[in-house]
Amino acid sequence: MRALVYYIATTIDGFIADADGDFSQFPVDPATLADLFARYPETCPAHVRAALGGTAPPRRFDTVLMGRRTHEPAVQAGLIDGAYPHLRQIVVTHREVPASAHIETISGDVAARVAELKAEPGADIWLCGGGDLAGQLADQIDEMQLKINPLALGRGVPLFGGAGIPRALDLEAVGVEPLPGGVILATYRRAGQL
Repeated sequence: MRALVYYIATTIDGFIADADGDFSQFPVDPATLADLFARYPETCPAHVRAALGGTAPPRRFDTVLMGRRTHEPAVQAGLIDGAYPHLRQIVVTHREVPASAHIETISGDVAARVAELKAEPGADIWLCGGGDLAGQLADQIDEMQLKINPLALGRGVPLFGGAGIPRALDLEAVGVEPLPGGVILATYRRAGQL
């Protein structure tokens, strides 16, 4: 079965963006990006892949799942085919998104649909945001890889939004690794899947 992996940058106080959804305050160290794209080149957006060295074939993910607000910057930048046309891109939304053969949309019972995706053959699924979607899918998340940045925002978009997480997630810490630029990569996996 495919794993749903919440692979996301966060601040030390648990926010993935500021209150307006802007993540431009996150430090961008070229050495950090080189390390991360060496691990998962498929997570490098298509329009900057050549410039940032993320052109290798996918290593872990063949599908990226995101909420509409996470997809919106690509739309605003004119990337009608999305930021990751080299992956199967699925946008969770109840609104229209620009039509593209490279974008699928889902709505309704998202957790049930993701359970179906996980049962399909293929590589793992990258949950790249946002916090509200992560909150809806908390029971489906098999692994979290948090890129913890040396930054505190005080408020903003939390790792898990919406109704929040009313209970502890059944995850165990399996790794903490320092990366260039002061970023820490913390990995958690669903208990029993170590």
